[in-house]
Amino acid sequence: MRRHEIKILIMRAPGTNCDTETYRSFKNLGVQVSVIHTQKIFKEKNLLDYDIIIFPGGFSYGDYVRSGAIWAKECEYKIGTELSKFVESGRPVIGICNGFQMLVEMGFLPGFQGKSKYPEAALGNNSYGYQCRWVRIRNVNKGMCPLLKGVPRNMILRIPVAHGEGRFLFPKDKQDAYLEKLYENDQLAFRYVKADGSFPEGEPWDNPNGSFHDIAGICNREGNVLGLMPHPERAYFKWLMPDWTREEGGPEFGDGRYILESIVKYVEKKN
Repeated sequence: MRRHEIKILIMRAPGTNCDTETYRSFKNLGVQVSVIHTQKIFKEKNLLDYDIIIFPGGFSYGDYVRSGAIWAKECEYKIGTELSKFVESGRPVIGICNGFQMLVEMGFLPGFQGKSKYPEAALGNNSYGYQCRWVRIRNVNKGMCPLLKGVPRNMILRIPVAHGEGRFLFPKDKQDAYLEKLYENDQLAFRYVKADGSFPEGEPWDNPNGSFHDIAGICNREGNVLGLMPHPERAYFKWLMPDWTREEGGPEFGDGRYILESIVKYVEKKN
């Protein structure tokens, strides 16, 4: 498929606030991008008209109950069947921050045996309160997630976070078994790291929310559903990076572009 033919749907809901940045980033990649309110999608149920679906960041429905919970239940009821068909077709679904929370609530992630009826994980309250700052993450996927083929393995990316509920957790009684499954299935996508590339193992500055095993993002077993807490759209252009004024010359883009362009390239090559 030619890049200009790729159609991306960015879903909106009351409280989402990162759709414009996400739109601008993907638009720069030369694809067709539509930002549409979920209420319209609920009526049209036309998800299969698109090649990629993005659930962006924000605070859908004020994050009442739990972050992403209301939006997830609404989508499950209104377009659950259509979204499952979209995922089963192998097309990419991306959840960024609030979108990641939503995909976990819906059971698409981690999805050890496909979509689960009940959440298998949670994104709980941060151990250190609300965090809005730059962090480092490493691509730890070994190849199972084709959406990350364009991101060099073990590459460290600087990307900002902005959330109060991003602490990735498994049920205590299943924690070790589920982590083992993530490794067996190569479902780990990103982990938080220190400046030297080592894992912080929960240390508060480099692991901004206290996530179990420093987990910043995961994919489903098939590799076409990806969720991450950091915001690549907020690190897409070089001038968005925290030290851009000290760097002369070089590329015009920031670290977030690696992730978003890799997703687009996957669809280009697959179709």
